[in-house]
Amino acid sequence: MAVLTIRMWPDEVLRRKADPVTTVDDEVRKLLDDMAQTMYRQNGIGLAAPQIGVSRRLVTLDVPSEEEGMPGSGLILAVNPLISAREGRTVVTEGCLSFPGLEIDIQRAERITVEYLDQHGTPVSISCEGLLAVCFQHEVDHLDGVVFTDRVGLVRRRLALRDYDKSRRIDED
Repeated sequence: MAVLTIRMWPDEVLRRKADPVTTVDDEVRKLLDDMAQTMYRQNGIGLAAPQIGVSRRLVTLDVPSEEEGMPGSGLILAVNPLISAREGRTVVTEGCLSFPGLEIDIQRAERITVEYLDQHGTPVSISCEGLLAVCFQHEVDHLDGVVFTDRVGLVRRRLALRDYDKSRRIDED
């Protein structure tokens, strides 16, 4: 397994709609493993392939439990994930590995159903809520060329991106 480089905003790959995966083979499984290793190394809970410069519909997630003492999601490796149902609304403070240090309150569906292929090519359908639902929505957005700053109004987006740009300049000095 390898730790890959996370692409940072405004890298153009983050705006590109990712291509579907046609065959789940050893190359795809290795990429998913590398993505998981990268996600863990960066202390993330989700990572989409475009975030590592690969325009393919692949995501990794491992969401901790929202309740102490309860199990989290465990590692999910999803090929061609599709959100087939959305229900309810919630507002959650989100961050993104491609926007280090930036957090924004985003409105998302509270409950979703996601269909995808696992790392063996087996179809999976899960219904989820809470942080796992939010994380899936965030990562599927990446596959569609949508970043989380797109999910807020123009003024909030401009302020958030201004703050992000300032923090990046400070980090570079």
